[in-house]
Amino acid sequence: MGNEPEVGQYRDIRGIRTNIHDVGRAGGEPVLLLHGSGPGVTAFANWRLAIPHFARGRRVIAPDLLGFGYTDHRHGADYRIEHWIDHLVGLLDELEIERAAVVGNSFGGALALHLALRHPERVSRVALMGSVGTRFELTPGLDAVWGYTPSVDNMRQLIDIFSYDASRFPADLAELRYRASIRPGAPEAFGEIFPAPRQRWIDALALSDEELRSLKQELLIIHGREDRVIPVASSIALSGLIENAQLHVFSHCGHWVQLEQHERFHRLVEEFLEEQDRLSS
Repeated sequence: MGNEPEVGQYRDIRGIRTNIHDVGRAGGEPVLLLHGSGPGVTAFANWRLAIPHFARGRRVIAPDLLGFGYTDHRHGADYRIEHWIDHLVGLLDELEIERAAVVGNSFGGALALHLALRHPERVSRVALMGSVGTRFELTPGLDAVWGYTPSVDNMRQLIDIFSYDASRFPADLAELRYRASIRPGAPEAFGEIFPAPRQRWIDALALSDEELRSLKQELLIIHGREDRVIPVASSIALSGLIENAQLHVFSHCGHWVQLEQHERFHRLVEEFLEEQDRLSS
């Protein structure tokens, strides 16, 4: 749509004007990509390498989640897990997708887990990266992400926190992400989603041990060993509680697995998705 790659198409989802990338059609089961919660984030920014890769063989849906990106912001909205999940179910209904695999990054991983728990008939399997979903002590990295105030220097510091080696990324990335974080309405919306004290939001997104043990879908859990935002211990805990889970930890990798280790990430997730395609055929 226009010359902005971050804008796909707008659809009305439960009364909310929602920005969605809906690409690819042939082949396997649809996959729903759920982005993280960093300032200035959009589905395209988070999944810009994954979207074209997975779209070669399946339908890929990558929305800007409620409160983020180019999806409409509602000042004073009460952001709760129920609202994000209701929005996602509405998205699947609007796009006439009965069942999909879900790939969730960080905050999006928590949404993927809750969607699988609350609507198991809509979720075939789940892949997580650096995911929220257990109770852990707020890290300085996550506190910096959720407490971001707009400036190029602050964004540059966040990129250092997100990555194992920030020199791998374009020199103008901080400037580009800073500009995204100050789009009209974006700072106000971001400040309303995870205000201090922030430990409560980790706890609110977490599932209980009993809920995690009740999940029946196959799960692929991926984490960067040097992640300073979400501790790798969280994914280790998830893999110990979820019956059908496999865990992969990448060395020399921070929170941005899908960017820092994108080729290996794509191969791992593609194999995981193809297994479901074979089961469904």
